[in-house]
Amino acid sequence: MPATTSTPDDIQRLVSRLTLEQKVAQLGGLIAPEVFAPSQDGAGGGPVVDAGRLRELRPHGVGHLSLAWFLGEDADGLRGHLAAIQEVVREVSPFGIGALVHNEGINGFLHASGSQFPTSWAQAAAWDPELTRRAAAVTSAHMRDTGVQLLFSPVMDINRDPRWGRVHETYGEDPELAARMSVAFVRGIQGAEQESGVLATGKHFLGYGASEGALNQAVTQLGRRALVDEYAEPFRRAIAEAGLALMMNAYNEIDGIPATASRWLLTEFLRDTLGFDGLVVSDYDSINLLRTAHRTARTEGEAAVQALSAGLDVELPGSPNYSHLVDEVAAGRLDERIVDVAVARVLAVKARTGLVPGVGPRPAAAAPPDRTEAADVRRAIAARAMVLLQNDGTLSLSPGERRVVVVGPAADELRIHFGAYTSVSSAEMPLGMQAVMEGRVPGIDPATFVFTDIFQPRMPGMDPTFESAARKLHPEASTVLDALRELDAKIEFAQLGRFEHDAEDPLDASVVEAAVADADVVVAVVGERTGWVGNNTAGEGQSTASPSLPGDQEDLLELLAATGKLLVTVVVSGRPLLLEKAARLSNSVLLAPLLGEEAGPTIARTLFGLINPSGKLPSTFPRHLGQLPLYHGHHHGSGYGHPTGTRHGYGDLDQQGPLYAFGHGLSYTTFEVTPDEREGRPAVELTDGVVRARLSVSNTGAVDGETVVQLYARDEFASVVRPVRQLIAFARVGLAAGESRTVVLEARVERLHYTMADGRRGIEPGEVTVLAGLGSDALTCAGTVTVDGVLATAQGLR
Repeated sequence: MPATTSTPDDIQRLVSRLTLEQKVAQLGGLIAPEVFAPSQDGAGGGPVVDAGRLRELRPHGVGHLSLAWFLGEDADGLRGHLAAIQEVVREVSPFGIGALVHNEGINGFLHASGSQFPTSWAQAAAWDPELTRRAAAVTSAHMRDTGVQLLFSPVMDINRDPRWGRVHETYGEDPELAARMSVAFVRGIQGAEQESGVLATGKHFLGYGASEGALNQAVTQLGRRALVDEYAEPFRRAIAEAGLALMMNAYNEIDGIPATASRWLLTEFLRDTLGFDGLVVSDYDSINLLRTAHRTARTEGEAAVQALSAGLDVELPGSPNYSHLVDEVAAGRLDERIVDVAVARVLAVKARTGLVPGVGPRPAAAAPPDRTEAADVRRAIAARAMVLLQNDGTLSLSPGERRVVVVGPAADELRIHFGAYTSVSSAEMPLGMQAVMEGRVPGIDPATFVFTDIFQPRMPGMDPTFESAARKLHPEASTVLDALRELDAKIEFAQLGRFEHDAEDPLDASVVEAAVADADVVVAVVGERTGWVGNNTAGEGQSTASPSLPGDQEDLLELLAATGKLLVTVVVSGRPLLLEKAARLSNSVLLAPLLGEEAGPTIARTLFGLINPSGKLPSTFPRHLGQLPLYHGHHHGSGYGHPTGTRHGYGDLDQQGPLYAFGHGLSYTTFEVTPDEREGRPAVELTDGVVRARLSVSNTGAVDGETVVQLYARDEFASVVRPVRQLIAFARVGLAAGESRTVVLEARVERLHYTMADGRRGIEPGEVTVLAGLGSDALTCAGTVTVDGVLATAQGLR
């Protein structure tokens, strides 16, 4: 399908034929369950479309359909429901215009029928953008197959504070890594030539992952230079390199102005500077927050005018504020031409996706999603995302060679491997809602309950229900324990450790010692639950003051270490945790970053050496809570890495740096990276605006393996303070034992552009140090290039 066959004149003519009421109807959402009624056959069947109710709710038309992922138990059911709704929408909408249907899909199509993939943070740990592109292409096929046009992903937020509960939805802390992954995702969704008929949405614009105190929706305390040069980089690149079609605002406020109502952010920067020409949609209920949280608006109409005037085109999931735009225009508080601009953007997207009869392309017949491709991709991502954090030689294990006892609360649970915005979290939501409405959740009054209250309350007794739902959704998936026993039937299991403290039943040292008395090696599978509802410690709206192993898991590791047994700790988490104690007590530590249904087999195969771990950390792991925020690309004079010499640090810490650095990840073999100088040419050059590093990469061990070679750069002097290092390129390399290969890494010098003192973006003349290696703390190669001239653009501060 071509990007569009309509012209701006076609769209403007269509806008001119709409009444004001019909225009405003295009700018709001309809929550799908609103148009459903119980089955009329009395047999307890599923819901049916109530056409009369739709005419009552939206007599002037429907712009967008929200919460579609709760419809239908399988693909046929979802497809049928959406088709029935679209039929009625076209009847009530002017000129037969259909509704834009959106869905979530950062980890795969968010529906019981959708193929699921490891989380974004896990994909970032794989450092393989092509795998992310392939996963996104499968998700796009699911959408086309069921009648969905818009995907509300990817999450492009940079996060540098692991207390935030949504880290697992991001690609980590680094602008370059997040940009590469975001571009790959958008290309997978929209197609290399924008041909798929499905459009991706970048979120959340801007700085959402840098909230004060890591609290969800809190203020972002960043200057404009940081926003423009660092936090906007994934969005800038996805717009320029992949044609990103939609943008979603963030919930935060920046310098006193909510992102929802910031004209600088949504118009001057996004459109005028970054060149975005697509549609901006609101995150759910963010316009309401102008009244209820930010307090910049007193009425619904005032909130609507603030948001629309800033450049926010569409209100979702419903239209409680934008429905007042008709009155605001009539009262002279809003120029109708501003409404027309937003409506034109909506109709352009509808024409592009085949929802405007006679304008734009006809949707091509959708091929069913390739389930075999989905399985291949999720297995490949999972295998490459396993990060070996430390190892004294205890790993890998050999089946049957040593007596292995498995412990830990994550060993025999499936749901722990799934994050929010997955089929598992979606299935848990109605179960949690039912528990709330039946009065089974302490501290929640069903009479005063509102939807956003669902994320934080503890839900005693619900864990078995949620686990059962996960196993029903993914019957072929196995827990870590089951997968280990597939490889070694003699493995024993001791039920030790909990995700929550039980003061009345603490761990008993004698019980722990007896449980592992006959073991040669103890494998402790620990971690935290991540999701929407239930007893999670991470997820949307679930920040934690101390991102540590919850419950009694640290106590368990202490008691296990005291037995003198070899201890292998497997950590299941979608964000960095405080693992200093686990690292000190364990012989080996392995990170499994929310791998979904492939987690069990992947972890087991890695422990037994059938997979040689090659993942690299997308986020820094701190030693201590007090170091936060901690990230590798900090500025000169700040942070922990100081090329110019010693700086002030924490007097109560023996080591100032991270426990595990960004880009860190070990293997069961060893690798070496050296400069490859030949024929008198330096290994690092700057030619025609491209930084090029030629490196020799060798597998110096006895096992075949893969690694990720990373290229960083440091601008030595500038008129504004620059980072001590910036990731500018990387490549995944597979080598047989003893094999060497030349790898050339390239990056345009634009990767080093920044906002200069005069407000322009570019780079000043001077020396740039280029560094290469296997992690931000393992840069064994260094060279220097000289930038001769100012390469400036107008894309800077305004």
